[in-house]
Amino acid sequence: MDVKSRKKIQRSWMMYDFGNSAFATTIMAAVLPVYYSTVAASGLDDNLATSYWGYSQSISVLIVAILAPILGAISDFSAAKKKFLRFFAFMGIIASLLMMFVGEGDYILASLLFIVGSIGFSGANVFYDGFLPEIAEKDEMDKVSSGGFAFGYIGGGILLAINVVMILKPDLFGLPNTEWATRLALASVGVWWFIFAIPLLKNIKEEKKQQVSRTKSYVAIGFNRVGNTFREIKQYKQLAIFLIAFWLYNDGISTIIRMATVYGSEIGIAQNDLIIALLITQFVGIPFTFFFGWLATKINPKNALYITLFTYLGIVIIGYFMNSALHFYLLAIIVGMVQGGAQSLSRSIFGRMVPAGKHAEFFGFYGISSKFAAVVGPFMFATIGHLTGNSRLGILSLIFFFVAGIILLRFVDINKGILEAKEASDPKDDVIIKTK
Repeated sequence: MDVKSRKKIQRSWMMYDFGNSAFATTIMAAVLPVYYSTVAASGLDDNLATSYWGYSQSISVLIVAILAPILGAISDFSAAKKKFLRFFAFMGIIASLLMMFVGEGDYILASLLFIVGSIGFSGANVFYDGFLPEIAEKDEMDKVSSGGFAFGYIGGGILLAINVVMILKPDLFGLPNTEWATRLALASVGVWWFIFAIPLLKNIKEEKKQQVSRTKSYVAIGFNRVGNTFREIKQYKQLAIFLIAFWLYNDGISTIIRMATVYGSEIGIAQNDLIIALLITQFVGIPFTFFFGWLATKINPKNALYITLFTYLGIVIIGYFMNSALHFYLLAIIVGMVQGGAQSLSRSIFGRMVPAGKHAEFFGFYGISSKFAAVVGPFMFATIGHLTGNSRLGILSLIFFFVAGIILLRFVDINKGILEAKEASDPKDDVIIKTK
């Protein structure tokens, strides 16, 4: 692939993040958690609404965790990452559009649509992430990965900004009240996601160098390859250690992302303050995601990642003592400084240590690491809140995940991991990416 074609693919790849990140910002983080707590779950005790939201999170990520490695293995065998990306993206898009019908007391419907939408969002990301090592050279992987997250911040932030204005000033949009403005804000995610998925779905194409005959169903092949991958991963010691470390610290990160606004709502912070603070997070994240991509070239990716994780430890401690909107704004700014950096650096470090021809399969493991991890944190948060009637101890429990992840990360040798992947790669299994 020539440089011009590769750059076009990379821009299309980043634009998908520009579109689908609206699900993460408007539905996962900002608008739906507050709407769930105040409208969909109206009539329930505040701590129960927080707990039910946490359980919904855990159920959705558990389903994705089970599916991710299987889908990754199937896509590697069939060279069908694009097909699966499209299927799961449309699942998330349709679920987002249907959010418009969630009204007062409809917390079960809200939970079901959120679960389906999250499966679509996360399932599509398995295949989206799987394209990264194939569209970027080794020396540009940090830059492209960081660029994807930065575009995600921009796209998710722009739509969230529009939605904030719609919710605060529904009359400007000809809407009768805040509830209907919120419903349309949730549905707008589906429209936004669809529009900005078009460039990637149009411009990227994959094909196997060799046609592989198939005698089993894709499901059987998927399960077989998952079993093989579990056995094969023992060859990649550094990759395995990194995955466990990532599992732990990403549990803390994902729980903060998923539970922040519903936790803030429970302790009495106003809806407008919660949503505006998370909008600030988006736009603070744009320059800092690029900053950490640059910093990784100066002090190496692992040291840059350490900075983000130690900052998260401080975020958890501040979160435990938080009792005002000012505190929430402060946390939102700090999270924005490190969230994109932690995620993009993790993805690029992992991508460096993946053997050729195993991209989607191993990114399936990357998916299962993050998704299984994300089951534990929200569930622990929800259970502690349910049992104690207060969620402050739940957020304090996240310290364990960051400390354990940091300790394990110390044992990861990235250069050795790259060498292990290079020695084990089979060039016959490479997948070609080209423009139509």
